[in-house]
Amino acid sequence: MAEVLPYAPLPIEQDGIRYAYGPHSSPRPEVRPGHTDEFELDHSTRYLGNSRRLWIHTPHGHHPDEPAAVIFFNDGWLYLDPDGDVRAGTVLDNLAADGAIPPAIGVFVDPGIHLVDGVVQKNRNVEYDAFDARYADFLLHEVLPLVESRFAVSPEAGMRAICGGSSGGNAAFTAAWMRPESMGKVIAFNSSFAQMPGGNPYPRLLAEAPRHPLRIFLHAAHRDLNWNHPTSNWFAENLKTAAALAENGYDFRLVVGDGGHSPNHGGVLLRGALRWLWRDPSAD
Repeated sequence: MAEVLPYAPLPIEQDGIRYAYGPHSSPRPEVRPGHTDEFELDHSTRYLGNSRRLWIHTPHGHHPDEPAAVIFFNDGWLYLDPDGDVRAGTVLDNLAADGAIPPAIGVFVDPGIHLVDGVVQKNRNVEYDAFDARYADFLLHEVLPLVESRFAVSPEAGMRAICGGSSGGNAAFTAAWMRPESMGKVIAFNSSFAQMPGGNPYPRLLAEAPRHPLRIFLHAAHRDLNWNHPTSNWFAENLKTAAALAENGYDFRLVVGDGGHSPNHGGVLLRGALRWLWRDPSAD
């Protein structure tokens, strides 16, 4: 049976648009909150001299011996913050209470930081915009073992997802592209493919490379940076990537929203994106 969506008026002005959150982005009185542990990674073999914070979130009642899905969130605290734009911990708690996705552990990883002449510098763009396997390998070989030392996790690529926005969306897409045998699901909100060194590689790669076994949720905003410019057009590069996914038979979904470069719409979409990633494909 077809789903009937509620009527929503079309906004005439597109600048400054914000989307309202649904009930699953806020704590529900009948859902007990999950548990979050914070860690400090003070060194890395792949990003020398950088430290970072990360958080491991498990829904209430999670059994540590039950092999679980793992969902990596780039820009960790930005996505975990219960008062922020994404509120992913709350979303995961509500999804678990509803049984809407398999038991899942949220792993929220901040970008690295380091000191230069006593001043804190972020390593975010170095890690997130690069077109190589280093960030994927950092997650799989330096972060995931920390999770595995505390919980049973599924070894299946289809039980691992990675989520991010802006440059974090680049990192999510690239990590899964480079290591599809270990990460099978992607959520990329407002990706900044246009600012990757050398430009957006994916329209060409998606056409030329053998199809990767990935399921991908893309989001773009119509008023993203340079949306009506001939170059460095963040909106257009997301559309080109989506078109290449479509033309080459990928299991993907594209949602285009109004508004600018903001995590707000992605936060509103997160619950639905996760449910879609773990949907039964036989129901399509």
